[in-house]
Amino acid sequence: MGRTSDARQKILGAARSLIEGRGYSALGVAEICKAAGVPKGSFYYFFESKEALALAVVDEHWVAQRRDWDSALGTDADPLRRLRALFEQTEAGQRAVQEGCGTVAGCLFGNLALELSNHAEPVRARLQEIFEAQVDMVEAVVAEARDRGEVTVADARQGARALVAQLEGQVMFAKLYNSPERLSTLWDNCRALLGADGS
Repeated sequence: MGRTSDARQKILGAARSLIEGRGYSALGVAEICKAAGVPKGSFYYFFESKEALALAVVDEHWVAQRRDWDSALGTDADPLRRLRALFEQTEAGQRAVQEGCGTVAGCLFGNLALELSNHAEPVRARLQEIFEAQVDMVEAVVAEARDRGEVTVADARQGARALVAQLEGQVMFAKLYNSPERLSTLWDNCRALLGADGS
């Protein structure tokens, strides 16, 4: 049983790496299995289709990302410091990927949303759920900052949505220009969106 579990993780790891590097649509099951070093039969033992694999990759990535977001947003620090920590964590992650492989990977969720939004409804629906969960997490912090008088945004939900959109858009620009420096303005932009005057 340990070997089959290992095969599933190998397939997931290979698929994520290939999707991040080349996108989803151009990949075939045979290529994924070759990269994972597993026979093609192993793929269909764990996944009924390439789309099912994409959903599994998305879910696994969200588990890891949610843990990172929780570590930034779930501390006892002031709310604006927590938000800033999230943006700094995002920039550091993109820098680390670029240093490791030479290119900015961008956001797996954003990349897939752009690529699949018109022709893979289950993936699109799952990505919508994840982005809404991200907004939920940010909204709680924005509402706290608003209640403390640290921001002037009237609607915490819309403010949170604007922050997630700003984060996603800046990460996309960082990928497009292969420049994590594009993320250096995130905090100032987000402070302006919230009507914050502090650091």
